[in-house]
Amino acid sequence: MTALEKKIDFVAFITVNRANPNGDPLNGNQPRTDYDNYGEISDVCLKRKIRNRLQDMGERILVQSNERCDDGFDSIRSRVEANETIEKILKMKEKEKNRTRLFAEEACHAWTDVRTFGQVFALKKSASVDAVSVGVRGPVSIHTAVSLDPVLTTSMQITKSVNGEPGDKKGSDTMGMKHRVDFGVYKVQGSINVQLAEKTGFSELDAEKVKKALVTLFENDASSARPEGSVEMTRLYWIQHPNKTGCASAAKVHQSVRAELKDGIETPKAFADYILDDSTLYALPDVIVERYDEGELVK
Repeated sequence: MTALEKKIDFVAFITVNRANPNGDPLNGNQPRTDYDNYGEISDVCLKRKIRNRLQDMGERILVQSNERCDDGFDSIRSRVEANETIEKILKMKEKEKNRTRLFAEEACHAWTDVRTFGQVFALKKSASVDAVSVGVRGPVSIHTAVSLDPVLTTSMQITKSVNGEPGDKKGSDTMGMKHRVDFGVYKVQGSINVQLAEKTGFSELDAEKVKKALVTLFENDASSARPEGSVEMTRLYWIQHPNKTGCASAAKVHQSVRAELKDGIETPKAFADYILDDSTLYALPDVIVERYDEGELVK
């Protein structure tokens, strides 16, 4: 595989319409918001969705969610120990030279998400192998997505229509709650670091797969909280620099795409209610910008 040689940044806009893009388990699974009522989608949530899309593409994923498990393993440890090369490395003594390096190299080679996002391996000592403590720094970093404006959240009371068990004392009218964001456009940004890519073996092909995952981020992601079509990757800017370090800092690139409400609109209800100014981005020297609108490349 061709090694990644040029820094990449990306800026994306996600449209949410009557859905819960990321529930907060410490707040009754209500949509995440900050103290000013700006909506948030955590970086962990976004990475989970990228992993899911990579898995849909046939990539080997170490950190799989239980409902998407495709290899029969129920933990990271069992998945790691099933790798024959890693099993041999694990049987090396803890203080043996190169054990940590060999483990990290094989983990990056075996699983796409490890060489993409990195991973902390902390495996306890067992009867057959010594303990393992290995940290891998991945080249792909993603910020928490934040809405362009404060979002309005709605809570809906729902009822259970049937008892779960025979003789259940709870009636079929047992109450529950469901929460959603009425409308919001979220901005997310991230980068791919070439120096870290060299260490994990993250390649040009891997970068293309991550781009495809972002473009199609919410495909095969429908649920009760996110009905089909209610959350969409509306626009993605994929920005390739001419060299390893880039012609501008990641912060400057991320800030080069600005969104403002159109005149006369106080409460946005559609992505078209915003004006996106990307002129500063296209003015950056020697960068190649690919723009995707609703999954389609804009030429």
